[in-house]
Amino acid sequence: MSADDVLLEAEDKMEKCVEHLLGDYRGIKSGRATPGLVEGIRVDYYGTPTPLKQLANIGAPEPALLVIKPFDANAVSDIEKAILKSDIGITPVSDGKLIRLPVPSLSGEQRKKYVKLAKDKAEAQRVAVRNVRRDANKATDAMKKDGDLSEDDADRVKKEVDELTKGFTKKIDEALKKKTTDLMEV
Repeated sequence: MSADDVLLEAEDKMEKCVEHLLGDYRGIKSGRATPGLVEGIRVDYYGTPTPLKQLANIGAPEPALLVIKPFDANAVSDIEKAILKSDIGITPVSDGKLIRLPVPSLSGEQRKKYVKLAKDKAEAQRVAVRNVRRDANKATDAMKKDGDLSEDDADRVKKEVDELTKGFTKKIDEALKKKTTDLMEV
């Protein structure tokens, strides 16, 4: 493994941490209807757990309403059951072809609870980014010890890993700030 490989791997893993956080944030209810709220719900479709987004079109025609149009009309009841089993706290309304999800507005207490959840998820990803930095620094030290890397190159790699860490931590902080703003809008 070369110094460039260490940097590329670290950057890739840190990017995945940010993507994971953004995926988690799509599943946090903000009082506004967004398809991300239900996309990841798994539906027992003919005995196979399948993500909802693979079984239906999901749209938000109004700020407080999600509409789910299954590709297969026979899946409507399975989708309803999966939504009820999920922890999103919304009761589906179905006419046999479409499923409507009225998204209730959040109380102040709920908003604060979701902001705390968003902060916890952001902190978990910050820790993951720091763990990636630690692993990259260990790999760099091992390469230096084995003589595959000069001391100057090892220092350069460590500085670049630190810069990556700062950059991705900043992205996590920006995502948290955006989600907090979203949650606190009335």
